[in-house]
Parts: sequence; C-alpha cells; structure tokens
Amino acid sequence: MNPKILKIGIIGAGGIVRQRHLPNLKKIEGVEVIAVSNRRRQTAEKVAQDFNIPQVVEDWRQVVEMPDLDIIWIGTTPYMHEPITLAALEAGKHVFCQARMAMNYSQARNMYQKSRQTDRVTMLCPPPHGMKGDRFVRKLISEGFLGKLYHVRLTSLSAQFADPHQPVHWRQEMEISGYNVLALGIYVEVLNRWVGYAKSVQANNQVFIPTRNHPETGKPYTVRIPDSVTILTELENDAQGVYHLSGVARFAPSDTIELYGSEGTLVYHIQGDTIMGARTGDKELKAMPIPPELEKTWTVEQDFIEAIRERKPVSPNFYEGLRYMEFVEAVARANETGQKILLPLES
Repeated sequence: MNPKILKIGIIGAGGIVRQRHLPNLKKIEGVEVIAVSNRRRQTAEKVAQDFNIPQVVEDWRQVVEMPDLDIIWIGTTPYMHEPITLAALEAGKHVFCQARMAMNYSQARNMYQKSRQTDRVTMLCPPPHGMKGDRFVRKLISEGFLGKLYHVRLTSLSAQFADPHQPVHWRQEMEISGYNVLALGIYVEVLNRWVGYAKSVQANNQVFIPTRNHPETGKPYTVRIPDSVTILTELENDAQGVYHLSGVARFAPSDTIELYGSEGTLVYHIQGDTIMGARTGDKELKAMPIPPELEKTWTVEQDFIEAIRERKPVSPNFYEGLRYMEFVEAVARANETGQKILLPLES
C-alpha cells in the first residue's frame, strides 16, 4: 500500500535547506514540497524553480495556514524559529526546525511546552559534528572504557571571523541569533548525549573586533556576540569541563573533544571523524576505527518522515534542544554577571 502523501511547506530556504534537505526530501516516496517562502521573493522563486516547488508564498503565515500542508520545515535564522513553530503547532502541523533552536532559553521553553500540548512530531536538525562516531563513543562510555569521568575538554578554534574588515555575519547579530555563539550549542548537544548535563557554568567571553560594517546598510555595527568564549563547567556526574571556542584563531588545529577518566582516555577529532583512545596499561593513544555497523550517516529527512508515519522517536527532539539552549544562556548570564550560574535555570 502506498504511504499517505505528506505535503511540506518550506519557510526559509537557506544553504542547508538547498544543499541537504530539499535534495533528500525529493528522494522519499510519498513526500511533496508544495510551497516555499523566503525573506526575499526572488530567492524563493529561484529555489522553487530549482526544485520544482509549485507555490511561492511571500508571507510565512500564509504557508502555515495552508490547509493541505502536513509539515512546516523551518530553515530560517534563529529569531524566527519560535513564532513559526508556535503558529505551525497551533495549526496542527508537524514541525522540523533548524539547529540553534531559538534565540534564548525562554523561547526554547515556549517551543518545548507547546510541543507537549500536541501529538505533532517536532524535531531539530542534528549537527553533523561527531555524527559518524556518535554510537561508538556512547557504546565505549557505557561499557566503562573511561571508568569514572574526570575531565571533558572541548576545543573549537577557527578563523571564520578573524578578518577585521569582514562585514558582520548574521551569526554575529544579537537581534538575529540571540545568545547563540559560534558552535557552542551544537557541541553542547553532542556532549549532553555523551557525558550528561551540566550543573554549573562559569564563563569569560570576549569580543575582539567590536565594530564591523553591516552588509545591508554599509554602516558600522556594534558586535555583541562574542568572538571567543572560555567556559568552566561542572557536570552532574561531578566531572569538570573546560570548553574554548573562538572564531578569531588563525591557523588553529581541528576541533577536538577530549574525555579523560579514571581508566581511559578518548580523543575525538571532529574533522575526519577519527577517534584515538587508550586505557590503563597502554603506552600511548592509538587509533580506534569506528565499526561499520555503528557508523551513523546523514538520514535526517528520512528519520523525520518515518517518525510521522511510524510514530518513531526523534533525536534531537525539542527537549534536547531546550537543554542545550539552557546551557547557552547560562554561559551568557555567567559572563554578564561574573558569577557561577547553577543549572537548571529558573524559569
């Protein structure tokens, strides 16, 4: 029996929507993308032409209100995620939302609470960071490879914003991105799965290039989202975490997640998905190939559709997103106040 046709409306057709989501949705039987809305009609028309989408809609609210749609696929920047999600769930639609769930913890909480009031499927776009070895790392940890976890070190240094003459990027605009900074939320989502949640956060953030020209106005823009964050965190399992992320570090090595325990060490090199490990008695770290049966590949679009059709659980779900947004806001509060912030945050 052919599956019921699921009809999708795209709101926000950015790079990942065009490069990953739309091509993969086109491959799934019984799925039709029938409408697209983007910030500029011209770009929406181009996407519609490239992917044979029959309707271009100027106002995203009109997409949400379309009675024949089953799914709202959100590909906008973070400041639009909450209002679109709330409206879509109110209209009885399933919701797939881009990562960086919301601008802040309050918005994320609103999205999560609304999702709990409906039977609609809600899912966030997972990060590719560490995806390939995710199952293997979690298996090693669950089997006691590390012993008792002592230290978690995240290093994510790049030069994406190192050029002081580079115009401000939307990820650096507080009005668009909120408290999201660099890849912090992405990595916290990964670490929450691997090592559990944090119970406290201290932070020192820095904007090294405080003024950049805005690409649309050409006028100077004051940057408030940090170029660099340094975080000290205590986990619920009493391990200590030290996280350093920067967008102004030239010639830095690739991103790594290091896990140190009483019995062993794991080092995950994000670029290349290579894992090094050693246990008590070993002389040095050695390569630990990811078993083929544990490799995880990009099946995001298929996973979401199957969740709707077969009522399978999704990951990351809105609760997982809520928890990483809680950490992201705690980092901002810790930096602003100079104090240790305890988790969970008060409403």
